[in-house]
Amino acid sequence: MRCLAIDIGGTKIATAIVQHNQVQQRKQIQTPTDKPQADQAGSLHQTISEILHAYQGQFDFIAVASTGIINKGVLTALNPKNLGGLAEFPLEESIARHTDKPIALLNDVQAAVCAEYLNEEQQAVKNFVFITVSTGVGGGIILNGELQIGSNGIAGHIGHTLADPNGPVCGCGRVGCVEAIAAGRAIEAVSSKWDSPCSPKEVFERFRQGNQQAVELVEKSAKAIANLIADLKISLDIQKVVLGGSVGLAEGYLPLVQHYLTELPAVYHCALDNAKSGQDAGLIGAAWWAEHHFKNN
Repeated sequence: MRCLAIDIGGTKIATAIVQHNQVQQRKQIQTPTDKPQADQAGSLHQTISEILHAYQGQFDFIAVASTGIINKGVLTALNPKNLGGLAEFPLEESIARHTDKPIALLNDVQAAVCAEYLNEEQQAVKNFVFITVSTGVGGGIILNGELQIGSNGIAGHIGHTLADPNGPVCGCGRVGCVEAIAAGRAIEAVSSKWDSPCSPKEVFERFRQGNQQAVELVEKSAKAIANLIADLKISLDIQKVVLGGSVGLAEGYLPLVQHYLTELPAVYHCALDNAKSGQDAGLIGAAWWAEHHFKNN
């Protein structure tokens, strides 16, 4: 079965034919968020039309991994302002205008956990989580070997669980979310106010040099993620977690998360590793999940 996989991100749209978990004919273009808000939806409709026609006759089904939340075929978000003119975009209907092939839609991190799960011994690891710590914090959850999506598409939005009831206000509107403490945006909110302000990337450079301000800031992020992992372990009996994203994969971050997790009682421990699928995780994971979904339904 040949899959046309589409990965819609905040800044880029990647497309490819995926067969047997192998990516072929990969292309990448800019997401039309650089246009005025009023034009963004129309531009995405046009972009989808061009993608479908460019790959016409080469696929048996379509799988999409998208930023935001996919709720009954519509692209939305916990904070719709983050999507600009693409909020409430009718993604499934837009694709169906140009094809009668089956269509499957996933959140991009839900797709990524599927790609990461392909690296596991699936008979041994049934309960598995992928956490991306980047600009925000997101997650994908597999329980008993099955991806969790939820009736409204929000399963896995673990960055919006509570880390500190006295913490900063998150973009979703709640106070003290993990994302508001651990994400790159949260790190920058603090480091931009230092006497010597810097970007999150430079925060990590200073962290590795032993700068006390940077060490404390990175430690705060890592501790929040460690406690998130502990919550997942005790509530869902997760066997393994992999970390991805620009913060999650930063040198020195995973050992710090492991350190804080190890400090907790043994019942909260689980295996930790870095994510391995890279930039094609959304394409590969969405294609894999969609093929299994269509075969079983």
